[in-house]
Amino acid sequence: MTHNPNRAVLQRWLAGPRIEPLPARSANAPAPAISFEFFPPKTEALEAQLWTCIRRLEKLSPRFVSVTYGAGGTTQERTHATVTRIVKETALIPAAHLTCVGASRGEVDDVARLYWDAGVRHIVALRGDPPPGEAFTPHPQGYAYAVDLVAGLKRVADFEIAVAAYPETHPQAISADADLDNLKRKIDAGASHAITNVFFDNDVFLRFLDRCLAAGITAPIIPGIMPVSNFAQIARISAMCGASIPSWMGAMFDGLDDDLETRRMIAAAIAAEQVRLLQANGIDEFHLYTLNRADLSFAIARILGVKSTP
Repeated sequence: MTHNPNRAVLQRWLAGPRIEPLPARSANAPAPAISFEFFPPKTEALEAQLWTCIRRLEKLSPRFVSVTYGAGGTTQERTHATVTRIVKETALIPAAHLTCVGASRGEVDDVARLYWDAGVRHIVALRGDPPPGEAFTPHPQGYAYAVDLVAGLKRVADFEIAVAAYPETHPQAISADADLDNLKRKIDAGASHAITNVFFDNDVFLRFLDRCLAAGITAPIIPGIMPVSNFAQIARISAMCGASIPSWMGAMFDGLDDDLETRRMIAAAIAAEQVRLLQANGIDEFHLYTLNRADLSFAIARILGVKSTP
């Protein structure tokens, strides 16, 4: 029988109460695998911030780091430059985002070949977002959706491919079942694992794993974790991608607009509780959305037991 890494998590979750005191972490307990997401910088100052973040998080030896792609492919050149510099100057394994938006199959395939020739073996394959204010329309000669892109990339080279998963359903999906079917088709087309959209309620993620298991999805589903220090920013991001925000979270940040230090302390506490509860339920890999800021992601990784190198 095919091994399903999601089954053990579900068995652990269904076996007993999920709201309980967290056990003390054993010094000998294995640390989970982690990965980080960065976005390409727009200015020299932001590039310096990005590379400060990369250098610090490199010490945690993540499984891979992903670099995002702007809406409509607007950051293609910056994404490529960042990814190739990571290959040349670090020991990190970069996973470049690629999308279907605004390019023909030939153009996308050419970018994929450039990555392969540069030593990049990991791709995050996404349908992608159109420019703000525009509806998504497939390129006449392009890959229409992420499932088509996955299949096309596997024809170009033997990439390890990640795809997106939506615990609360993609906002443009016809239904939750249709969205889950789309995820399965992306996995069946050649993706090795999925990374979830951000979520803040662990039961949402665990119920999603239950549905994935029932649908026969056997590839790992990696939870995407976003530390929240700027609540207004996260509210905007969540509204665009269909993630709900618990009311208690808004209350935690209420009145702290001008108190950055306290917001960061609260952000660390919330994210630490989220990842520790998931870890207690058997999750052994996490993808952290860094927003190009290292401090919170570094702290969360250490809470999980990930050791840094000198």
